[in-house]
Amino acid sequence: MKLFHPRATAIAIVVASMTGVSAPSFAQSEDTTIEEIVTVGTRGKPRSATASVAPVDVISASDFVSQGGVDTSNLLRNVVPSFNVNDQPISDAATLVRPANLRGLAPDHTLVLVNGKRRHRAAVITWLGAGLADGSQGPDIAAIPSLALQSVEVLRDGAAAQYGSDAIAGVINFNLKNSNSEGSAEIKYGQYTEGENQYTLAVNQGFALGDNGFLNLTAEYTEAEATDRSVQRADAAGLIAAGVQNVGTPAQVWGTPEIDGDVKLWANFGAEFGNGIELFGNANYNNKEATGGFYYRNPSNRGGVNASDGNLLFADLTADGSGNCPTDIPATAAGLTSAAFAAAAARPECFNFAELISGGFTPNFGGEVTDTSFLLGLRGETDGGLSWSVSTYYGNNEADFFINNTVNASLGPNTPRNFNPGAYEQQDISLNADFSMPLSDNVTLAFGAEYREEEFSIIAGQLESYIDGGLGSQGFSTSTNGFPGFSPQIAGSFDRANTSAYADLEWQASDNLLVAAAVRFEDFDGFGSTTNYKLGGNYSFGSSAGMRATISSGFKAPTPGQSNASNISTQLVNGVLTNQGVIPSTSPAALLRGGTELGPEESNNITLGGYFAVGGLDVTVDLFKIDVDDRLNISNTFSLSAADLATLAGQGIDASDIATFSFFTNQFDTETEGVDIVATWNTDWAGGNTTWNIAFNKTDTTVTRRNASLLSDNRVRQIEDGVPDTRWNFTASHQMDKLRLMARLSHYGDYYDNEAGGVFGSNNLLDLEIGYTLSDRIDLSFGARNVTDEQGDRAADVGSFDFGAVLGLEYSQFTPFGFNGTFLYGKASYAF
Repeated sequence: MKLFHPRATAIAIVVASMTGVSAPSFAQSEDTTIEEIVTVGTRGKPRSATASVAPVDVISASDFVSQGGVDTSNLLRNVVPSFNVNDQPISDAATLVRPANLRGLAPDHTLVLVNGKRRHRAAVITWLGAGLADGSQGPDIAAIPSLALQSVEVLRDGAAAQYGSDAIAGVINFNLKNSNSEGSAEIKYGQYTEGENQYTLAVNQGFALGDNGFLNLTAEYTEAEATDRSVQRADAAGLIAAGVQNVGTPAQVWGTPEIDGDVKLWANFGAEFGNGIELFGNANYNNKEATGGFYYRNPSNRGGVNASDGNLLFADLTADGSGNCPTDIPATAAGLTSAAFAAAAARPECFNFAELISGGFTPNFGGEVTDTSFLLGLRGETDGGLSWSVSTYYGNNEADFFINNTVNASLGPNTPRNFNPGAYEQQDISLNADFSMPLSDNVTLAFGAEYREEEFSIIAGQLESYIDGGLGSQGFSTSTNGFPGFSPQIAGSFDRANTSAYADLEWQASDNLLVAAAVRFEDFDGFGSTTNYKLGGNYSFGSSAGMRATISSGFKAPTPGQSNASNISTQLVNGVLTNQGVIPSTSPAALLRGGTELGPEESNNITLGGYFAVGGLDVTVDLFKIDVDDRLNISNTFSLSAADLATLAGQGIDASDIATFSFFTNQFDTETEGVDIVATWNTDWAGGNTTWNIAFNKTDTTVTRRNASLLSDNRVRQIEDGVPDTRWNFTASHQMDKLRLMARLSHYGDYYDNEAGGVFGSNNLLDLEIGYTLSDRIDLSFGARNVTDEQGDRAADVGSFDFGAVLGLEYSQFTPFGFNGTFLYGKASYAF
């Protein structure tokens, strides 16, 4: 789909529009709500959404609370079609911080702001991200409680020239409440029709600080039971039929993780000191524990634990290796229940893990995630009209992992069953100075500078989680099975600093024309500097129609974690559980396969749009094109040679259990094109007023250049087709006196699941809610998400790999709307 010809198209439109004279706005009748005002994407005067040079969605707090959910990522997905996030049932650390993406690009291609200031990224690197998100390291959007929000602005345009690294796909700005007196409390309770519960208690309250200050506090507490949509695996059923004891029913769980004690504490504050000087800031402390499942380890054939080379694996526990343990009992259910196995197991010098764990095991993986931040600043305005702001920010995110119900097989019968494999920690520190001033009645100049430092740390795990306990030479796997612990050799801290300076200029050239330009210079430790620009214009054709366009360049710098971290995870390869490692791109083993020092991803963005109002109908249409060069992702996998193993061992990486490895690479380019359409209108009928809204997004991504040895055909398809190319939702909200009704129909286009080996078809989900205002203070609502219990296509009907029979999941694990089915909820709120 070619939406644009050469880049000069947008330039010509912007330049041609520079002949016109007030920022455009929709015609407003006396009973029409004034259009939302936006601050993201501009450092000049706040403007209406249509008066901005780039498309901005403004989502009110009521749009979030009318859903009954507790995860801000899911709430955003339901109202912004170009925003995608899915459940991560068995995805290592991505289960703790789910990757989300805007416009089909990677999660860390979207910059996240809170009150207009950059928020720190999460510690979690998405090693398993279904292709598109592989290796990404973005912020944790779910850390922000919905009750703390006044609004959310989604800038659907490149903005690196304004805000710096990461703003390739766009910017999401979360505006916190700033009331100094109002407050509310709410309780939400919900249940899936399969029986799993979740509830949330939340309170928000504003307090006055002196005569002109405020402190707005939000506290939220959530508990959510793990869901399970598994069917019994065929191999586990076979073991039970053969008489093997203690096999789980089901042996493997597919579902969303258990969330235990999710505490979110947020504060937003401000105060005037006099002489036009104002203190501002915000802070948060979050803590939660999330627990999910891993793949089932079959006691008859799990390599490196129960079996080797087609036979059951017995450890010789004698000091001199004289046990003479059998090596010819077949690795099958029959072998496991044979008299020969029983005889060998009875010998104290011989050991097989089926003696300790007769029915096999399924590791439980999770972590305690702690997130803190603090922003403090001063701002004011001089007598000469110069507005200034200085601020400092500290953000920290730590994921302290655990893995239970597993083994370090090399320790034999002495292995612990529960392990602490270590932790990841991300720390961001920044200093900002921002200024703006009118150069004339029609021209505003903004400029500033920023210093930012990121540090990524790997914290070593307990000794038993990474050592060879003595049986490694006999073929038993070393380290914790499923998620090996971090050794002291891997552990360490890696940092990077950068400085930047920017200038923005906005010119109200006439009543009809707004022109904006921005340039930003940024210098990084490690790989040098980059300069980016943005040029945009908005031209109105009278009071009810206009057009806008932008052209810009952008970049995303590799994080210290992406440049230095190592990881080993168990992945499904051709239906077989395989240990795969990710090593630094400059490791000697990686260099031999094309690894290089990581550099920044670079982008060129074009957006061209229009808007019009006809009667009560408001419509915006925006086309976009994003070319990203030197995309960052994880490479193809490579087999390890003996020399590679020795090299990695010298770096402190025990790769004896790794069958293949990969590394970060910049070796491909993509072109992303699409269209966003938003239409809103009101209807007076049925004793009240209905607000109708349609939001449509179509996005196509094409890999335009690649090194095939580093990015395979299958990986290309994951990146191009791993998320739906078409998304839309149609929402009707009806208000009559104290009663309100809401219906939302959401469409998810088809997508490719690489593990199932097929394309899963499109689906439509229906959400319904009814609310009633009992009094000025008490409000009740009841609703259902996914009323028709849609779970998507069955893998057996679509893919080349039957997940249900082999692994116990009947549906795609990458479904963009989840496979948990219908969710019923109720909510009560009380206004202070």
